[in-house]
Amino acid sequence: MIAIIAEKPSVGQEIARVVGATEKKDGYITGNGYMVTWALGHLVSLALPGTYGYTRTTAEDLPMIPEPFRLVERQIRTDRGMVTDITVGRQLKVIDGVFSECDSIIVATDAGREGELIFRWIYSYLGCTKPFKRLWISSLTDEAIRKGMAGLREGYEYDSLYAAADSRAKADWLVGMNASRALAAASGSANNSIGRVQTPTLAMICARFKENRNFVSTPYWQLHITLKQGEAHRLFIHPEHFGDKEAAETAYGRLTPGSAVTITKAERDTVFQQAPLLYDLTSLQKDCNIHHDLPADKTLSIAQSLYEKKLVSYPRTGSRYIPEDVMAHIPALLEKIIAMPRFREYGRTFDLSGLNTRSVDATKVTDHHALIITGIVPEGLSEAEAVVYEMIAGRMLEAFSPRCEKESLKMECVCEGMDFRSQSTVIVIPGWRAVFSRKEDREKDEPEAGGGTAVFAEGEEIPVMGHGLAQKKTMPRPLYTDATLLSVMENCGKEIADEQAREAVKELGIGTPATRAAIITTLFKRDYIERSGKSIRPTEKGLYLYESVKGMMVADAELTGTWEKALAQIEEHTLDPESFMLSIREYTGKVTGEILRLKFPEPSSRAFTCPKCGTGNVVVKSKVAKCDREGCGLLVFRRFLNKELTDQHLEQLFSSGSTRLIKGLKGKKGVSFDATVAFDTDFNLKLSFPKPKGGKGK
Repeated sequence: MIAIIAEKPSVGQEIARVVGATEKKDGYITGNGYMVTWALGHLVSLALPGTYGYTRTTAEDLPMIPEPFRLVERQIRTDRGMVTDITVGRQLKVIDGVFSECDSIIVATDAGREGELIFRWIYSYLGCTKPFKRLWISSLTDEAIRKGMAGLREGYEYDSLYAAADSRAKADWLVGMNASRALAAASGSANNSIGRVQTPTLAMICARFKENRNFVSTPYWQLHITLKQGEAHRLFIHPEHFGDKEAAETAYGRLTPGSAVTITKAERDTVFQQAPLLYDLTSLQKDCNIHHDLPADKTLSIAQSLYEKKLVSYPRTGSRYIPEDVMAHIPALLEKIIAMPRFREYGRTFDLSGLNTRSVDATKVTDHHALIITGIVPEGLSEAEAVVYEMIAGRMLEAFSPRCEKESLKMECVCEGMDFRSQSTVIVIPGWRAVFSRKEDREKDEPEAGGGTAVFAEGEEIPVMGHGLAQKKTMPRPLYTDATLLSVMENCGKEIADEQAREAVKELGIGTPATRAAIITTLFKRDYIERSGKSIRPTEKGLYLYESVKGMMVADAELTGTWEKALAQIEEHTLDPESFMLSIREYTGKVTGEILRLKFPEPSSRAFTCPKCGTGNVVVKSKVAKCDREGCGLLVFRRFLNKELTDQHLEQLFSSGSTRLIKGLKGKKGVSFDATVAFDTDFNLKLSFPKPKGGKGK
C-alpha cells in the first residue's frame, strides 16, 4: 500500500480520483493500492516561547534562542489564550494511521517551499521514517497528475528546498518573537510586533507617506505656442520650466501676435514595443489591482481557487517563462482563448502560425513555469474569478502576439530666440496592444494627443497662431497602492546604495511572490496600515512603530533582501543552512539589544472628567480607560471591533461623546466598514454611521 498526502482535502480528492482510490474514509480515501490523505495547511508549527520556558516579557529573558526548536500541533487564539486546534489533532492522527499502514509515501503537497515545509514538519513531528517520493506538478489536470505520477522524483532531491523553508521559518521566529518582546519591554506596551519582512515593508510605506505629507509644492510656469496648418494645429512647449514668475512673464512678453517660427527639426521614427512576458504571481497581482482594484491577497486567493478548479497552472510562481515542452501545447490553448467572447474580435486577425516566443526560455523557469490556463472550460465562476481568469487568458494572448509598431514624431522650432518642442506617438500596427485595447493604455502612450495633429516640414516658417503661459506646481510621489507596493517590494534592491549588496538582491527584493500578499495582509490585520481609496497609508499605530525602529537593522530592506538571496542559495546547495542560521542568531542578538536600548517617554497619566457621573476622572491606561470614582462603573476597552482606539479617539469620545469617523472597523463576519464610535444612553459604546452623500435615499 502507498500513502499519498496532499495539502488540502480538495486536492487530495482529485488525486484520489485519478489514481483510482474511491473508498471514502474519515480523513482519507483508499483503493487501487493507495491511501490518499491530506493536511489542512500547516498542521504543525514551531512552538511558542512559553514551550521553552519563556513566560515573561522581560529584557532579562532576551534574546530567546531555542536549541533545538520544537514542533507542536497548530494552535489557535481563543479567549483562554492559545490552545491546540482540535481539528488539527484529529487529522494528524488520521495521517499517522495512514503512514503506519503503508510501505512508502508520495508527497503531493503544493510543489513549492511552503508545500515542502508542510509535509516535512508533519513527517518529523510524527516520527515517520518511511521512504517518500515527490509528486511535482504545475497544474491539477488529470493529464498533469498522471504524468507526474509516472515521473515521481526521489524525496531527497528536495532536501535543500526544505532546508530553505525551515531556515526561513526559524529566522522569522527568532527575529519576530525577540524583536516584538524587546519592543514590548522597552515601551511598556504589548500592542506592537515586528517581523523580518513586514517591518521593512512598513518602513517603506511610512517613509513614502511622510515624504508625501511633508512635501512642499512649488509653483512653476510653462510657456507654449500654437502653430496652425489649415484646419489642424499643433502645440509646441518650451522645454525650460520657469521657477520665477517674473522671468516667465518676461519670456511670455517676447511673443507677439506677429511672431513666426522656423521648424528646425522634424523626425519620424518607427518604435517597436515588445509584447509583455507571461504572468508570474506578482505581475498578475499588480495588473489586477491597477485594472480591477483587487487587493493582492484577494487576487492570490482567486488564483488559488482557479488552480484548485484545474483551470490555471500553479499560481505561486515567480517565473514569467515556459519551457519548450509547455510551448508545444500553447497553440491549442490560444485557440480556446480566441473563442472566448472577450477575445473573439481580436482572434479574427490573430495568426497562430507565427507566435511570439519571447516567453519561451527553459533556463529562466524556476520551480514552476509562468501562469497559464489549462484549457479546461470554466463553468460557474464568480464575477471575481471570471475577471482573474480573463486576465490570465488575455495575458497569454498578449505574450504570444506580435509586437506593437508605433511611429514617433519629434518636431522642434525657434521662436523669438527660444526653443519649442512637440512630441507625439501614433500606433501604426497595434499588435499585442489590441488584445484588451485599454483606453488608459492609449492615454499613457500618447500623452500629448491633445496637442494637435498638424505636421510641419523642416525649414518651414509658420506664423504663431497663439501663445500661453500655464502655471503648474510640483507634485509629491503618490502614496503606495497594492500594485506599486508589490513593485517596490519586488525591486527594492535597486534602490540600495551599496553596489555589491544591490547586485545581490536586485532580482529578489523582499519577500517572495508567494508571501508578499500575506505580508501586506498582516500589516492590515495588525492595524499598522489602512486604505484610503486605492492608496495605502500608515495608521497612527504604524507611524509610531516606524518612528521607534526606523534606522535600525530590523527595518532595513537591504538586509532582508540579502536574506532572501541566502535562502535561494540554500535551495541551490551553495550555502549551508547552519551558516545562515548562525548569522540569524547573531543578527537577532544585535536587533534585540538595539530595541531594548530605545528610550520611550513615560506614558502620561491623562484624565478627563467622567461624562457618566460628572464628578470622577476617567484615567486612560494602555488597555482600558475607566472612571476612578467608586460606584460609577464607566469602562471603555481600547480594543473595539478589531480596531485599537487611539488616545485621540478616546479624547474625542470623552470630550464630545463621539469619535470622528474611524475607518476599517470589522464586524463578526469580517466585513470592513467606516463609522464613528459613540456612547449610548447607558454609556456603552455604539456605532454611528455617516449619512450617505447625494441627498435622500430611495
